[in-house]
Amino acid sequence: MSDDRVYNVLFLCTGNSARSILAESILNTEGKGRFRAFSAGSTPKGKINPWAVRTLDALGYPSSGFSSKRWDVFAEPGAPQMDFIITVCDDAAGEACPVWPGHPASAHWGIEDPSTVEGSELDKGRAFAQAARYLKNRIMLLVNLPITSVDRLALEAHLHEIGQIEGSTSLEA
Repeated sequence: MSDDRVYNVLFLCTGNSARSILAESILNTEGKGRFRAFSAGSTPKGKINPWAVRTLDALGYPSSGFSSKRWDVFAEPGAPQMDFIITVCDDAAGEACPVWPGHPASAHWGIEDPSTVEGSELDKGRAFAQAARYLKNRIMLLVNLPITSVDRLALEAHLHEIGQIEGSTSLEA
């Protein structure tokens, strides 16, 4: 991997309506042109969760132009070749994914689904803000990895470590 290229990252979640959308927007901003993020799902809901849009707006990230789509569109001929595949929900991590051209590095960054939170508007807003904070923390670690100076195995180990930081739904004992 070289210093002057743009790295493509695909965030996967079952519904592609909340966490993966948050991650796509955050990385496209924080990646400062070094990363290009995409998102998709195995069973997309077909629409973006309104709380994801509100949260992105509140944090100053782009909140428009997103779509909820199936992940297999990124395995088709002519699709951008991914360098990284990151699952952000435990359901997507356990599903059989398409075969990705180029064998990208992959990791699981499980984050609790904020769209399942019931209660007041305040409770829902807090859940989305927390998911966005956890994702931003992981994304900032990703963008600061020495991608060009580590081999693929070390890179994947770093990606897996990032997935285990605060907020992980899959902390290892």
